[in-house]
Amino acid sequence: MSDAVAVRRAAAGDVAAWHALRIALWPDADETLDELRAQLQRDDAATWLAFDADDRAIAFAEAGLRRDYVNGTETSPVGFLEGLYVVEAWRRSGVGRALVAAVEEWTRGQGCSELASDALIDNLQSHAAHAAYGFEETERVVYFRKLLPGAPR
Repeated sequence: MSDAVAVRRAAAGDVAAWHALRIALWPDADETLDELRAQLQRDDAATWLAFDADDRAIAFAEAGLRRDYVNGTETSPVGFLEGLYVVEAWRRSGVGRALVAAVEEWTRGQGCSELASDALIDNLQSHAAHAAYGFEETERVVYFRKLLPGAPR
């Protein structure tokens, strides 16, 4: 990843940029900016953004804690990578990996030993990205799990 890229927790001033990236990933998403601001206040969720050298948002990751059963995992709560998006020009640059590392750190800090995620069964690009980030496929409909090194078991 370029030194010119910065990854940080999303703040209220980042909501418009975050919203634009969410729409790129989920065109049918209907969350308002106020709803995203409220999401930033939750203790059981976190969002990170990556910015290029010109301070343009180029990627985001959203994570949350799930206390219900998460397919393919063995513990509770489980950190869950709810969404990850990198603009096409920045893919394969390490930005996604840096965002996942931030999610992992937060997840460990929440007392979790597993990080899970999912992808649509036909989204082979997402499957490959998850594998590259160290997740392992656990079941179909496709779910992923990643044991977090150094976390309590």
